[in-house]
Amino acid sequence: MAVQHSAPKFASNDGVIDALSESISVWVIDAQEKHGEIIFTVQRDAIEDVLRTLRDDHKYQQLMEIAGADYPDRPERFEVVYMLLSLTKNHRIMVKVSTDEAAPVPTVTTLWPNAGWLEREVFDMYGVTFAGNRDLRRILTDYGFEGHPFRKDFPMTGYTELRYSEEEKRVVYEPVELPQDMRTFDFLSPWEGSDYVLPGDEKADGAPDVDKPKVTETPADTGAGEDAEELAEKGTEAVPPDMVEVEIEQEEKGGDS
Repeated sequence: MAVQHSAPKFASNDGVIDALSESISVWVIDAQEKHGEIIFTVQRDAIEDVLRTLRDDHKYQQLMEIAGADYPDRPERFEVVYMLLSLTKNHRIMVKVSTDEAAPVPTVTTLWPNAGWLEREVFDMYGVTFAGNRDLRRILTDYGFEGHPFRKDFPMTGYTELRYSEEEKRVVYEPVELPQDMRTFDFLSPWEGSDYVLPGDEKADGAPDVDKPKVTETPADTGAGEDAEELAEKGTEAVPPDMVEVEIEQEEKGGDS
């Protein structure tokens, strides 16, 4: 007997933007489908109302993730991205808001308790603050960490490094010291044709002539010839093991044959 499920196996994006926009149009700045994803950009101060409407009226029950992005050239350089899942529709959407270093984003811990940890991660990595989050503290970096690692202006090497000191018998923080300067690697594939000699190529006489296969011109090149045949006919000094004769006696079975 076939089992019927409430959620479709594959959910289509057809008509989703129009259907959702009717409910949240007053807050929507932009709506588009990109790379197979439905993306809404909404007003920052209305994010709680937007997500509540999507949860209660359109059955996007779960908040799967809150992510951040940094675009330093924009007036509001940070994007906060909310990823929602509808279990009954088997469909996902993304909702974005923009902000900067000073403007807080309203918390959505009033809608989903798990948002507390997700907002802490965005705060830790990007420095985005969330108004109303009662436990907004770092979650991934160490105590006393300075800066926000996912910002584009954060140095790749960081500011400090830590190691275990045998002298002090504890973990110590020190300014970053690189054993060598930062290098720029050339990832050009040699198959695409580099204009310089690759390491090891200086030993070669040039590219092999693939149109002229390498062959043995004379029998001497192969090691064959009259001398080789004479040597092959000579006996070997190897002594074979002594052969031992073993007599096998077959017991005669009693009775007439």
